[in-house]
Amino acid sequence: MNFEELRPTLLGIAYRLLGSMWDAEDVVQEAWLRWQGVDQEEVREPRAFLTTVVSRLALDQLRSARVKRESYTGSWLPEPVLSGDIGPLDTAELRDTVSFATLHMMERLTPPERAVFVLREAFELPYEQIAEIVETSVANCRQLFRRASVRLAEGSDRFSPSSEEHAKLLEGFLRAASLGDMQALTGFLHDEVVSWSDGGGKVRMALKPITGREAVVKFITGLLRRYTLESVTPVEANGQPALLVDMGGRMQLMAFDVRDGLIHDIYTIGNPDKLQRVL
Repeated sequence: MNFEELRPTLLGIAYRLLGSMWDAEDVVQEAWLRWQGVDQEEVREPRAFLTTVVSRLALDQLRSARVKRESYTGSWLPEPVLSGDIGPLDTAELRDTVSFATLHMMERLTPPERAVFVLREAFELPYEQIAEIVETSVANCRQLFRRASVRLAEGSDRFSPSSEEHAKLLEGFLRAASLGDMQALTGFLHDEVVSWSDGGGKVRMALKPITGREAVVKFITGLLRRYTLESVTPVEANGQPALLVDMGGRMQLMAFDVRDGLIHDIYTIGNPDKLQRVL
């Protein structure tokens, strides 16, 4: 098996660990350089070797990235990527671990917790291999996975909607918003809904999360009064339906987390540096 055959999987690992495809590509490129520097005939299991290299490089980068994200202007959200560019998504675990909601919640985990969770949950690596990658014991890996799973499961919907149900909910939400039908709009939102915005200091967006159904409705209606909704294009990003929105000549991507059949989180990415892969 050559490097190019493994590249999509390696990118998938690095992206889930970092939440940034730019950084993931840098990690995979560094792994390729290291692969060129070893006697490949001596490597018994190229997949295991490259998975270890990519995971460790991504872990190192994640540790330094966390410091930068703490000083980021406003909320830091993952870089959206069209589903076809993320690598294999042929299992529920692969799709869920690349969703916007999961990537966003994984920011709360420690780097080792995140690595163990991704490698076990999405890629089903044995604990013995994960322990070697993270450089800890098998018992500690099991504990890290358990802790990460509990934290990520807090408040999540046990039954995720199908892509069709998800898309239908977004269509209804958009229709109500564009018509200014506040009553209908309210009906699509969870009472604990949170609106997150990422402008990165490059464009003007809300710097803090907006929490609660009433506050979010007011926020959305205020935006629609101030800016013209030029166009809306449905796309599939991070394994789920999303909306590419031109509001007043400014492009944004909106992704949604659905719980209990209602929109629980709205993620709006306006930072132009993060939109290049979806435009």
